[in-house]
Amino acid sequence: MTLKIDIDGGASDAPYEQVRAQIAGQARSGALPVGYKLPTVRGLAESLGLAANTVAKAYRALEADGVIETRGRNGTFVAAAGDAAAKGASAAAQSYAERVRRLGLSEEAALAAARDALRAAYGTSG
Repeated sequence: MTLKIDIDGGASDAPYEQVRAQIAGQARSGALPVGYKLPTVRGLAESLGLAANTVAKAYRALEADGVIETRGRNGTFVAAAGDAAAKGASAAAQSYAERVRRLGLSEEAALAAARDALRAAYGTSG
């Protein structure tokens, strides 16, 4: 298994977002297993023809999302991305539930609002 990242210069997403999304997707799918050692920021930047700050920004975002973890001088590794994503989603759902209850929405109205937001985020109609 190897890290595969393709940067599309004509894409609407910034290069750092392309790096972030591709690493996150590969970690989530299992193509990059937990514990997989990622290239250094400088090494990945050179191989992709990007500035080191671009890759560093992607790594910071991935670390904030719990997808990767930095172990000091030992390097950067894929973390348990599925666990981190599930925990983040659970925390967001809990905050949402508390907020809509304080607003006085019924459970049905809160679920409808959540469904509408998910459809908008995922671009689905039904």
